[in-house]
Order: sequence, then C-alpha cells, then structure tokens
Amino acid sequence: MTTATANETYSVPRINDIAPDFTAETTQGTIHFHDWIGDSWAVLFSHPKDFTPVCTTELGYMAKLQPEFAKRNVKILGLSIDPVSSHQKWEKDIEETQGAKVTYPMIGDPQLKIAKLYGMLPGDAGETCEGRTPADNATVRTVFVIGPDKKIKLQLAYPMSTGRNFDEILRVIDSIQLTTKHKVSTPVNWKPGDDVIISGAVSNEEAQQKFPGFKTVKPYLRTTAQPK
Repeated sequence: MTTATANETYSVPRINDIAPDFTAETTQGTIHFHDWIGDSWAVLFSHPKDFTPVCTTELGYMAKLQPEFAKRNVKILGLSIDPVSSHQKWEKDIEETQGAKVTYPMIGDPQLKIAKLYGMLPGDAGETCEGRTPADNATVRTVFVIGPDKKIKLQLAYPMSTGRNFDEILRVIDSIQLTTKHKVSTPVNWKPGDDVIISGAVSNEEAQQKFPGFKTVKPYLRTTAQPK
C-alpha cells in the first residue's frame, strides 16, 4: 500500500495515471480505495477543513446529486483534513443548512497522508491537522474522476473562494462514459443528446457503417448524432 512520508515530494496524479491506492478511516468505516471502487466509477473530492462555508454547500449539493451519480454507476467519496469524529458533527450542520443528508463516506485525513499522496499538500506539510487553518490547506480542493480501471479520467482544482460545479462533473462523466463505448468525442459545451464528433481513427468507410448520414464539416471534423 502506498503512503506518504514527511520528506517526499508528490505530484497531483495526471489523467491516465493509476489512482494511488490507500486504506483510510471514513464516516462509514475503513475502506481500501481500489477495492471500494470495485467495478464502479468514483468521484473523490477534497476539502481543506471541516466547518468551512463553501465546502458545506458543496457537500450538501453532492448529497442531493448522489442519485444521479448512482444512475451512472459512480460512487462518491469526500475527504477533509480533519478526523472522522469531526466529519460526523459537520454532517449534522450540512443536513440542517443544505436540506440534504450526507449518505456517502467522508475520509478522515488528520495526518494529511492522503492529501500528500494525491499531491494536494507537500511532503513537509507536517503529520497532523492540528493547528492548521483552511488557508494552510488551500490546495486541498481537488476533484478526481476515476474509472473502473482505477485510472484518473479527470482532475480539477478549485480555489477556496469558488464553489465547485458538480453538474459539470456529471456532464464530463456522461461524455467520458459515452466516448469509452464509442469511437467519438464530444465538442465544446456538449450535453447529452447533442451531436458528437467522429474519431479521426475512423475511416470514412467505417463511419458510413457506424454513423450513416454523418456530416463532414472538414476532413478532420465529422459530426453525427449521439450513439445510443
């Protein structure tokens, strides 16, 4: 199992990297990350501290969106730089203020191990959350989308002052799952049901078979209705 040590330098995992595996305590017990993902997709999103205002709204909104993620075979996993006991108290505030109960697990990372493992904090950041402010952990504001193959499909980092757009994360997952199944890409601002772009690896002959009636805008830009 990979873990972070004090003097090591870690970088944020990149797209197509294997998501670092770990064992962690959560609000729903101990999880082994890769085993927990199983054959599903996963969204891991992190927070610099419990009882922070922007994160409170984010965790509540994710609780409301959880059924939409479940439809897509996606599990949700939160992380915050505080112990699980603090998370459990925070969950009560989230339900009270956001009108949604958090039913997905939240990782306790009081020793900063997972934050370091995912390159969100440097190796010399210390080994405890005690005495650290949200500003000290400002870089722990990352979203990772991970596939059933345990590879990173998306990673985004946000500033503390800007709430994340989780509807966009759903849109990206829809695109990734579609383009994993079919030889297509999705254009700018694509939404489910919109036309898609045929992969350059598909010849015109193959395109005629797979995507009859496709449109050639330029030889390198061919569009078609979204495959079902």
